[in-house]
Amino acid sequence: MEFQRIRVDANGLSMHVTMAGTGPAVLMMHGFPGLGYSWRHQVRALAEAGYTAIAPDMRGYGGTDAPTEVEAYGRDRVVSDVLGLLDALGIDRAVVSGHDFGAPLAWDLPHWAPDRIRGVMAVSVPLRHRSPHRPSKAFAAMAEQHFLHHDYFREPGRAEAELNPRTEEFLHRLFFALSGGYRYLDVWQHPSHTPDGRRLGYLDVLPQAPALPWHWLTREDLAVYVEGFRHGFTGGLNWYRANDLVWEQTADFADDPIECPSVFVAGAQDTVVEMFGAAGLESMRELAPGLTGIHVIEGAGHFVQMEAPEAVNTIFLDFLAGLD
Repeated sequence: MEFQRIRVDANGLSMHVTMAGTGPAVLMMHGFPGLGYSWRHQVRALAEAGYTAIAPDMRGYGGTDAPTEVEAYGRDRVVSDVLGLLDALGIDRAVVSGHDFGAPLAWDLPHWAPDRIRGVMAVSVPLRHRSPHRPSKAFAAMAEQHFLHHDYFREPGRAEAELNPRTEEFLHRLFFALSGGYRYLDVWQHPSHTPDGRRLGYLDVLPQAPALPWHWLTREDLAVYVEGFRHGFTGGLNWYRANDLVWEQTADFADDPIECPSVFVAGAQDTVVEMFGAAGLESMRELAPGLTGIHVIEGAGHFVQMEAPEAVNTIFLDFLAGLD
């Protein structure tokens, strides 16, 4: 199966997009620290099953343009990226899948463009009620007691100064920390500051990672990510810095039900799943009447689409077959 790697002009951006196959469209949106490459196993499986699989580097990542201003990462902008990409490819309607930051975007798209979205396949981040608290304030409060990457990433330049010079080390250690081979909540148990008041950085609290290859990530895979972040992390981190803006922009419809068909999949060792628990995941059904299934895959962590690709591919294809 041949992958096409193309450039597409959409919503004023030059986007790097990986595509394969022909048939009904499935658009897959990654999060941090991902790339379109994060969906490589799904792109192949979907294309071989008769779908057009589309995996862009999202705004701020990899080969896609990375505006520097935080406002460029508001929900209005990234929704327009998705719709502009579909328009440029001549696609009227698509099933959307999202992982990490891409999952809330996937959940939001039926509100912003209901006539363009056939269904939602959310990975790792469940649908939830809108928090009454501004994200930056909530994260700052939590960071008073624990290291919290959401708060650490908020200040422009701070994380870049630590991480940009050590890109390969950071990605290697973060992929391990978030995988099924480690309990990421142990990272949060670190304080945010040392006793003498120094603020801890991410590399101070991440575990050391075993040498590659792992069963789901090779040295060659890691090299793709290192190259993808060769210009630094600012674009990806701006998705965190835009949390308050997105919270404001989605206020009017955040708790409106999503009627289109949807499915949720996550790794059992994903920190998000551990925090929500089974009851928290089941509560999605209230907000997503079209939810067809909640799938938790044992042995996998946050990067379930790479850690357990066969299981995720089966869930995706079963869901898509139900639509067709």
